Amino acid sequence: MRTRIVGLSTLAAVLAIALFGVPLAAIVVKYSIDDEHGELERVAEIAAVAAAVRLDHGLPPHLITGEESGTRLAVYDAAGRRLVGDGPPEGDPSVAGAALGGRIRSFDAGGELVVAVPIRTESATLGVVRASTPSREVYGRIAVAWMVMLGLAVVDVLAVWLIARRLAARLNRPLEDLAVTAHELGAGDFNVRFRDTGIGEIDSVATALNGTAAQLSDLVARERAFSADASHQLRTPLTVLQLGLEVALEDPEQDPKEAIGAAIASAERLRKTVEDLLSLARDSTQPRQPLAIKDLLEEISGTWRPQLNTQGRELDIRHAAGLPGSGASEAAVRQILAVLVDNAVTHGAGRVTVTLRNVAGVLGIDVADQGPGITQPSERLFTRRQPDAAGNGIGLALARRLAEAEGGRLRLAKPAPPTFTVLLPPLRRGPGTP
Repeated sequence: MRTRIVGLSTLAAVLAIALFGVPLAAIVVKYSIDDEHGELERVAEIAAVAAAVRLDHGLPPHLITGEESGTRLAVYDAAGRRLVGDGPPEGDPSVAGAALGGRIRSFDAGGELVVAVPIRTESATLGVVRASTPSREVYGRIAVAWMVMLGLAVVDVLAVWLIARRLAARLNRPLEDLAVTAHELGAGDFNVRFRDTGIGEIDSVATALNGTAAQLSDLVARERAFSADASHQLRTPLTVLQLGLEVALEDPEQDPKEAIGAAIASAERLRKTVEDLLSLARDSTQPRQPLAIKDLLEEISGTWRPQLNTQGRELDIRHAAGLPGSGASEAAVRQILAVLVDNAVTHGAGRVTVTLRNVAGVLGIDVADQGPGITQPSERLFTRRQPDAAGNGIGLALARRLAEAEGGRLRLAKPAPPTFTVLLPPLRRGPGTP
């Protein structure tokens, strides 16, 4: 591209100079010749005035010397014979034309520029003054002018070439950087960004490329987060399913139907977890139904109570009548409670308590256990440690993100005994809803 820009700019400069210079060169030729003719005419007229006085009195004219260097003067009678001066013995066509017509004649002849001026009185034409100069002197001055013009043209073309090289480099460098940025983006570096160059057209392309990079980065981050979240949330149902099947295999007295039923129930919970994650990943904005919190509590009880019983622990679910309704997504609340109860089962001790209560007209759910307590700062506790992590540092961050996406809140109410509180948004009622 740089070579094309320089070549086209230089060609344009050459064409512009040629279109302007050729007519100018012709004008210089015409001006120089006309100027020389005018100078010869001036000298000849002065000589004609002097010669007219002497010829009118019947005296021969004096020998005339040109006033200008290189100018030859001669006086001819009306018949075309040279009387005095430097010129051909017999008058040439210019002399004859001036004598017969009584008008000034000028033309080129024999390598000379010639001007013939008639010597006139009131009654007749007495003779002719012929002034001439070698053509090579005039054309020499024209050649010098042409050389100056050609030198200026070369300087102009050189200047255009240098400026074009600089502009081409200024234009080409951002385009090369833009290509490098596009290659890095194609190679998977979605954090690459292109800086403004001050060139509007290139900056508009760079802005679009940066926007695409940001969208791809966000998309990849969301996909990685979804993969990590799915891995974290599916780990517990899969573990429960595996443990149930292993226990059934080790205990020959256990009823196979009971083991199969438990496995089917675990598989159902696994399917529901996958559907919840997919629904939350799509971020659907369909109209919400009132949250069936009691059904969710029954699911929690059926999922976690057997596992706690195997550890000699209890699950206590408490709720009072007249609890406020909530418009939170069932899938989101299910995953939030799954995270909180899983943390209590995995990292806590003793009884796990799930309490539903009315918090200033908002549905609140407390999840607590009898463990030793939490020593980490609250903000660090809810921070995802690694974008691609698949274990610790995901669950609580996911639960808080889901709660905030629903318009609710999740916080550590008490570090010891560990108690987490999630506040769910109230049910939004339409204008016509009582």
